[in-house]
Amino acid sequence: MTDKLDKVPDGASPAPSDLPPEAIKAIPVRHYGRWVAGVVVVALLVLLGYAFSQGNVRWATVPEKLFDSTIISGLWHTILISVASMALGLVLGVLFAVMRLSKNPVTSSVAWLYIWVFRGTPVYVQLLIWFSLALIFPVFNIGFYKDEMTDVMTPFLAALLGLGLNEGAYMAEIVRAGIQSVDEGQTEASHALGMSQAKTMRRVILPQSMRVIIPPTGNEFINMLKTSSLVVAVQYPDLLRAAQDIASTSFAVMEMFFVASIWYLILTSVFSVGQYYLERHYAKGSLRSLPPTPWQKIKANLARFSTRQAVAK
Repeated sequence: MTDKLDKVPDGASPAPSDLPPEAIKAIPVRHYGRWVAGVVVVALLVLLGYAFSQGNVRWATVPEKLFDSTIISGLWHTILISVASMALGLVLGVLFAVMRLSKNPVTSSVAWLYIWVFRGTPVYVQLLIWFSLALIFPVFNIGFYKDEMTDVMTPFLAALLGLGLNEGAYMAEIVRAGIQSVDEGQTEASHALGMSQAKTMRRVILPQSMRVIIPPTGNEFINMLKTSSLVVAVQYPDLLRAAQDIASTSFAVMEMFFVASIWYLILTSVFSVGQYYLERHYAKGSLRSLPPTPWQKIKANLARFSTRQAVAK
């Protein structure tokens, strides 16, 4: 740039292209709407907190009953029925998804009927049907085993069948979508290598479809944790039932509902973290760079804050 200015004749002004660029003065855009929205949200939260503080709630009862033995027992029963029902739903989902995609009209029709029935009726009604099965079948008799239906259909079994069979219908559609997301060329290449249909499904199709199946499956399990509260209808001693039992003797009804809600929030938060890392694991083959983990985000934010503090000084 100096050489160009030296060549400019005396008395002549340099061309605009020969002048050095001026420093750009960036003026940040004012976002007044964000400030207004933030103030409104904070004001609403303050009003909500004030309303609850003025309510007839014995807040000391909440931390007192949070780790009550009855509540902890109900918590473990909730985890047990949720995991068992989800496991049953996963097995049935894979089975009926493969049947639905089968070229056999009988198996595909049976799978479609199963999905139609269990997705089309409320899970609460299904729980009541299983629990009340003794009204139409007083005796459970399958030839080699015979017993009273009331002894066979325990609250746990009724809850497991009600939640698991309903979940299997939803998982069948999720698994079917995951299988269909895999390119057909993968199947053709596997058959060209001499793999059978079952081996192709087990070794090639299902592993590749996990990237599509995992996210909605995690959401379904978190939803299962909350839906499991419906098993109170079949007398299963879950978390909500434990809270109701304590409320009936202590008359702290709302307080026990708050206790149950806190534990449901803790459960869903813990399993949400697990779902995140599981999704991150199965995304390795499809993303060039994996998204940062929560701990990596925290460290990055702390490093950015430290840098700003150093610059300010």
